[in-house]
Amino acid sequence: MRWHAYAHNRRQTIAMGEAMKKNDSAPLKVGWIGTGRMGAAMAERLAKAGVDLAVWNRTIAKAAPLKEYGAQVSESIVGLRDRDVVFTMVATSDDLERVLLGEGGLIAADEPRPAIVVDCSTISTDASETLRRECAGYGVAFLAAPVSGNGKVVRAGALSIVASGPAETYATVAPLLGHISPSVTYVGEGDTARLVKIAHNLLLGIVTQSLAEITVLAEKGGVSRSAFLTFLNNSVMGSVFTRYKAPSFINLDYTPTFTPILLRKDFDLGLAAARRLGVPMPVTAITAQLVQASVGSGRVDEDFAILLDLQAAASGVTLKPENVFVDDGLGAADEGSRP
Repeated sequence: MRWHAYAHNRRQTIAMGEAMKKNDSAPLKVGWIGTGRMGAAMAERLAKAGVDLAVWNRTIAKAAPLKEYGAQVSESIVGLRDRDVVFTMVATSDDLERVLLGEGGLIAADEPRPAIVVDCSTISTDASETLRRECAGYGVAFLAAPVSGNGKVVRAGALSIVASGPAETYATVAPLLGHISPSVTYVGEGDTARLVKIAHNLLLGIVTQSLAEITVLAEKGGVSRSAFLTFLNNSVMGSVFTRYKAPSFINLDYTPTFTPILLRKDFDLGLAAARRLGVPMPVTAITAQLVQASVGSGRVDEDFAILLDLQAAASGVTLKPENVFVDDGLGAADEGSRP
């Protein structure tokens, strides 16, 4: 068993060394799996930066627009196996396992294989640890690099990335991450980046529910949502996020950036981590039930900002769009997906 582990580590070290040598002498060849609203926006930034990029998506038509920026579109994941580094951006841990290890997957086959996989999805720490071990068994280094933002945030140049894994792996891909985001935080070895991202999304849900409650309170007291949120956003309690969410709350535009289903998944992951670590989270637990109520409403294809509607209904308030221009603080960037 010890020799088996040593052999795997040795292959991974050799692969990493080759990737780093190439990074010193020639541009890395990069692959990208998953071009939904979020993945497409991130891959677009790599392509615009002149990165040698090949992309794959289950629905090929969603990847096709990236050709405009110089990316190649692969008809299969197999076509990405000769890349030095491959990024993944998928919805669940099952999806990630499928694209990496399933039939026709990225690494569970004969060589060539990429030296590094960089996963930007939001999955549990346990799932990430399992997939990290699987990748190591094939001599592939694995970096967890979940993100905070959505497609519009990416295009506005305001995305944040948190990364964890081997320091040498991070050093190799840091320039690529820098093309995607101006804010990249390395938090150490292993899969600690997953916990950071899940904790972030718990706060996202709690803040949104709190924002819904106080906004409905103000409206029922006779204050327009636009007036209240303008005051809030210009006060010390305002934030980039409350400003960004204000147009949805004021004009009731629930075009999805992040759905209740995805938010519920993150609350499930966060509360599971809290139980494992022995951390009481009463406010998070209550918010999780309200997120579940939003899922139970059946409006699962809209933005999670529908928490405002549910709060209004519980308060006997009928909301109407105010139809006013609201600056979201992100400029004229295109709309995207996933916080």
